[in-house]
Amino acid sequence: MASMGRFTVGSHVWVEDADVAWIDGLVEEVHGDELIINCTSGKKVTANVSSVYPKDVEVKRCGVEDMTRLAYLHEPGVLRNLKSRYGMNEIYTYTGNILIAVNPFQRLPHLYNDHMMEMYKGAEFGELSPHPFAMADRAYRLMMNYGTSQAILVSGESGAGKTESTKMLMQYLAFMGGKVESDGRSVQQQVLESNPVLEAFGNAKTVRNNNSSRFGKFVELQFDQNGKISGAAIRTYLLERSRVCQISDPERNYHCFYMLCAAPPEDRERYKLGDASLFHYLNQSNCIKLDGMDDSSEYIATRRAMDIVGISSDEQDAIFRVVAAILHLGNVEFSEGSEADSSVPKDDKSQFHLRTAAELFMCDEKSLEESLCKRVMVTRGESIVRNLDSRAAALSRDALARMVYSRLFDW
Repeated sequence: MASMGRFTVGSHVWVEDADVAWIDGLVEEVHGDELIINCTSGKKVTANVSSVYPKDVEVKRCGVEDMTRLAYLHEPGVLRNLKSRYGMNEIYTYTGNILIAVNPFQRLPHLYNDHMMEMYKGAEFGELSPHPFAMADRAYRLMMNYGTSQAILVSGESGAGKTESTKMLMQYLAFMGGKVESDGRSVQQQVLESNPVLEAFGNAKTVRNNNSSRFGKFVELQFDQNGKISGAAIRTYLLERSRVCQISDPERNYHCFYMLCAAPPEDRERYKLGDASLFHYLNQSNCIKLDGMDDSSEYIATRRAMDIVGISSDEQDAIFRVVAAILHLGNVEFSEGSEADSSVPKDDKSQFHLRTAAELFMCDEKSLEESLCKRVMVTRGESIVRNLDSRAAALSRDALARMVYSRLFDW
């Protein structure tokens, strides 16, 4: 990209740097399109004007709350402003009506309590410090004043903080529009408690994030004419199905698998589960437990959240039966059968897991085995049954696990 202005000797500039991306300095010499720059780091560089940008010397050390106030809105200027504010523990910055968040990777409860929500309630946009509550309040006021639907897009790379930012927006909108239903459960509660349920079944530890959402979602909050929440809908997209069967160090599978393996003894006995490290779909990675996360407590919290959002005890049992069945299914290994290119469960251990999976799926054990070890090809007027070798049977097992989990998540 061409430079944003004509440079002269003494101009304050930003120049690209291989080590720190951008570094500031003064233009010492100008030779056509080539500039010799004396950098503040002490080194002297020669750069083409296409990789040099003017520096706004009037910006304070603490930066600006709204980057539209910068004299030059270019990459080095934006990054310098965000870094300056982050150094002052200011993680939010506006660019017009866009809010940029820099993930602090620590909990800051004082920024998101009831007192803060009261502060932003009805405040003029831009009057207070940049905050997700300000974005949510603006959307709420526009909806109430003009009677039109509003949309907030939360975007960013993995680990940027999208999940937490979305929860804060929902927290504020639920605060503004909460009301108690006749059964004592508030719509506000149900909206907020949908988050831990979705996170249990759709989030996992990745290299960059201990609670990474492995799906996209569209959250719709519906309000009545009085501004109270009348309903909600959540649509999910593009679940990472491959994670169910295959993970690598130091990542984890979906949280719900580890939670169930850490459930109270009576639940583990009901689903015939042991330690998470005993299951193939979980022990492909050495990361079984997460620092700062108690899977046992999270299981209890998830069950409580499921109660609040209206999932009955029978439905919860059916959900966790499927989760447990997938774990048992993953422990079924295959060996070559007596017929050519055929396969059978490898040993008694595999037969046990197959039988347990069938019981939890509430299907016939023999039918489940045949569905894994054979393939049915339907042609016009007839069905052809073909044996699968041990490798193909294992692939069939994994495909079934992925499909069942995906259907469960969509439900």
